[in-house]
Amino acid sequence: MNSNQSKVKGTNETSLHGFSKPVYVSLLVILALFLLLDYVPGMHAYASWVTPPVALFLGLAFALVFGQAYPKFNKKVSKYLLQYSVVGLGFGMNLHASLASGKEGMSFTVISVIGTLLIGWFIGRKMLKVDRDTSYLISSGTAICGGSAIAAVGPVLKAKDSEMSVALGTIFILNAIALFIFPVIGHALNMSQQEFGTWAAIAIHDTSSVVGAGAAYGEEALKIATTIKLTRALWIIPLAFATSIIFKNKGQKISIPWFIFFFVLAMIFNTYVLSTTETGAMIGAGINSLARKTLTITLFFIGASLSRDVLKAVGIKPLVQGILLWIVISLSTLAYIYWF
Repeated sequence: MNSNQSKVKGTNETSLHGFSKPVYVSLLVILALFLLLDYVPGMHAYASWVTPPVALFLGLAFALVFGQAYPKFNKKVSKYLLQYSVVGLGFGMNLHASLASGKEGMSFTVISVIGTLLIGWFIGRKMLKVDRDTSYLISSGTAICGGSAIAAVGPVLKAKDSEMSVALGTIFILNAIALFIFPVIGHALNMSQQEFGTWAAIAIHDTSSVVGAGAAYGEEALKIATTIKLTRALWIIPLAFATSIIFKNKGQKISIPWFIFFFVLAMIFNTYVLSTTETGAMIGAGINSLARKTLTITLFFIGASLSRDVLKAVGIKPLVQGILLWIVISLSTLAYIYWF
């Protein structure tokens, strides 16, 4: 590329970046307005197109065309809004039914978490020669709950910012892909709600994409996937302790995912308090409905974080490790679901 072409490209990128904030705000307002139309009698049909995959796609399209408009705002809001949304989903679940439906998936959690870490170590360190910390972070994110696990384990590992960014970028790219392709594969394989919920919870990395894929597949799949995934996410705590012992980094702060406990409390409160009266049931359903909408908005924020700079920073080897590990876990989980 000659200097004139570089100047033209730079000018075009600057011009697009100048429009990024107005476009970002406009997309966000449009999504919010159409979601709110669901509460207006007779307007439900106009809100039905705003699904989690659509919101994620709009965020991705924006980031790849315009770049990141509000990176700090995006990161902070998506983190907390996801947690509030997950807690809100608990108000639409019955504790006994959720535990019963997710029991089979929970029994597979221990094997899959340990197996994923070992397979990830082999693929990353032995096959691809990815640096130790990045390989371990990618394996941890795949084994438990994506970005949350990486964020918790990274400080314990004393990982560099660049290593954290590469691991998060790898997991995030695969999360975005999973939200689109998993429901399609599930329908192609004629998977039941139980089967898909279990598969999504174990084979998809991040809680947001698990919940989004479950919601896209069906009501029962959403409940099962959420229950199993959040139970799986509790492994962040023992993993962080094990990491501090293995890598001898004692005294590091461990980030505990407290929102998981609030999710359980929400289910308990809904089961034993709200569900006992008609008014309480309506309140629980209302909170659950609002949580689904905030989750959809969260996926827009997450998609808007995946810029071209993030894609460039990932590199080929960490991405190959993430893809190979993901394929192994997805196929082994499918085999478990159909054969056991």
